[in-house]
Amino acid sequence: MAKAFFRLQKILRRTQFLLFFLTAAYLMAGSLLLLQRTRLVIQQGSRGTSSNQALLVPEEMGRVGIVDPRALQNPRPGPRLLVGMDALQESALDQRHSPHWLTSRNSELRQLRRRWFHRFSSEQEPLQTAGFKAMKHTAEHKGTYMGCFTHDARERTLKGAVFYDLRKMTVAHCQEACAERAYSYAGLAYGAECYCGNTLPVAAAKPEECSSECKGERGSVCGGVNRLSVYSAEQLRAAARPRRNVIYRGCFRAPENLTDTFPAFLIQPNLTVEMCSEFCSKKEFPLAVIRGQECYCGYPTRRFSLREGMDGLRCSGTHNASSTAGAEHCLVYQTPVQDTRCTDRKFLTTKSKVFVALSSFPGAGNTWARHLIEHATGYYTGSYYFDGALYNKGFKGEKDHWRSRRTICVKTHESGKTDIEMFDSAILLIRNPYKSLMAEFNRKYAGHLGYATDRNWKSKEWPDFVNSYASWWASHVLEWLKYGKRLLVVHYEDLKQSLIPKLKEMVEFLNVTVTEDRLLCVENNRDGNFKRSGTKQKNFEPFTQEMRDLINRYILTVDEALRGRNFSGLPREYVPR
Repeated sequence: MAKAFFRLQKILRRTQFLLFFLTAAYLMAGSLLLLQRTRLVIQQGSRGTSSNQALLVPEEMGRVGIVDPRALQNPRPGPRLLVGMDALQESALDQRHSPHWLTSRNSELRQLRRRWFHRFSSEQEPLQTAGFKAMKHTAEHKGTYMGCFTHDARERTLKGAVFYDLRKMTVAHCQEACAERAYSYAGLAYGAECYCGNTLPVAAAKPEECSSECKGERGSVCGGVNRLSVYSAEQLRAAARPRRNVIYRGCFRAPENLTDTFPAFLIQPNLTVEMCSEFCSKKEFPLAVIRGQECYCGYPTRRFSLREGMDGLRCSGTHNASSTAGAEHCLVYQTPVQDTRCTDRKFLTTKSKVFVALSSFPGAGNTWARHLIEHATGYYTGSYYFDGALYNKGFKGEKDHWRSRRTICVKTHESGKTDIEMFDSAILLIRNPYKSLMAEFNRKYAGHLGYATDRNWKSKEWPDFVNSYASWWASHVLEWLKYGKRLLVVHYEDLKQSLIPKLKEMVEFLNVTVTEDRLLCVENNRDGNFKRSGTKQKNFEPFTQEMRDLINRYILTVDEALRGRNFSGLPREYVPR
C-alpha cells in the first residue's frame, strides 16, 4: 500500500513539473514575439530620417497622418512629360513625375491611408461617446410632451426640417433645432430621427408604442418604429429667434401673377422683413418674397427659379421692406424653414444592374457631391469605407455593404487597376489640388467640419503631406482615365458655379429621371451638413514656391491626360500659364 502511494506521488510531481515547464515555455515564446514586433516598430521609426526610409507602420501613421515622400520614391523609366517647362528637361525629373511612377507610388499611399482611416475611425468612436456623456447630464428637454403619434415617412405630418443623429440624438437637441428653424413642434422617431412642423399630427398612438430610447440619452424616449414622440417647441422659439438666420437672396423680377406662383400671401401696412419671414415660417415655406406692403411665401419653381438676379437698385437699393420695391421687382429672403421637397431618401428597391463609382481624391468634395446626388435622385449613396460621422448625420448608405448594389453609386478614393475595373462606370470628381490638399489636411487633423491648427500647418507634417499627397492627386485621375470603362468627368469648380446643369448631367448619367422642382429644391439646400463654416483665414501662405512648382507639374500632366482622352481640360483658374 505504501509503495503504491509513493509511486502515485512521484507521478503527480512529474506532472506538476511538466505543466510548469510548458507554461514557462509558452510565456517565454510570447514575450520573444512581442519583443520582436516592438523592435520592428522601433527600427522602422528610427529609419524615418534616413535616405532609404521604410514605410511607416500603421501605429506611426495614425500619429502623424502622413508618410515621408522619400520612402515612396521608386523612380522607374516612364514617358517624358510634355509640359513645356525648362525645369523638366532633366531625365530624373521626367522619371519622378511620370504617370508610371505616379501609379506605383499611389498604390503604396492608398494602402497606408486605408490603414490610417480605419484606425482614425476607431479612435473617434470613444471620443464621441465621452463627449456625449458629459453633455447628457446638462441636456434636459423643455416644453410640453404632446404624446405618441403614428408616423408615415411618405405622408408626414411634421413636414418641416428633417435631420438625423444616429449616435447623439436627444429630445433637447431636436427641440432646439426645430425652434431655431421657427417650428412649433418637434417629433422624434426610431431613437435618432428628428422632424419639425407647425401642425400637430392627427393620428394618436398608444403611449407604450413610443418605446425607442434616444441614441444619445439613456432613459429618454425618442418615438419608435413608425411612431413619433412629439414635443412642443413654442417655449424655445422666443429664445431662439435672435439665432435664426433670415438670408437675403437678392432682387428679382416678379412673376406676372404672384398669387398663382406663391401659395400664401399677406398684405400688411408697414411690412418688415421680420414680419414677412415669421409669417412664411409659420406657413412652412422656405422663401419670403416682399413687394412693397405685400408678402408672399413659397418655393423656388420654374416660374420663379432665382437664377437671374437683378441689380439691387431696381428694388430701391435697400433691404428695408417698408420702401416700395417697384411693381416689377421683389426682394427675396430665405427663411429658417427647410425646403423638404427633396429630403426623402431610400435604398434601391431592386439591385442596380450598373455598378457606379463616385470617385475622387480625398478633399475633392465627395461628401458634398453625395449630398447633392442623394437629394436629387431620392436614393442613398454607398461608400467603400465606413465613416461613422457621416452615418450618424444621415448618410445611411455608409453602413450598407458597398457591393450590395442597393445604393445609386458608391464613394471611393481607390485607384488601383483592380479597384477601378470592379465598377461598370464612374463619376470622376476633380478639384483644384491646392484646395483639395488643404481640405484633406483639415479633415485629417480636425474632422469634416474643423480646421487644422496653425501649429499643424507650420510643422514638418504639412510639407511632408504635400510631397506625398500631391502625386496621389495626379495618379488618381490618370489611373481612372486609363482603366475606367465609362466615365463622366465633373470638375468641382464647375459644379459649384453651375449647380443645376452639372447636377442634371450627373443624374442622367445615373439613369434617374427627376423633376425640375426637385433640382431647384436641391439648389435651395445645396450646402448640406458637412460644409465648413466660412474660410479660416491664415496669416501666412501655406504653399512654398517649391510646393507650387511640384503641384503645377502635376496639374499640367493631368490637364494633358484629360485632353488626350477627349475630355475638357482642367478649369483655367488653376492651370499654370
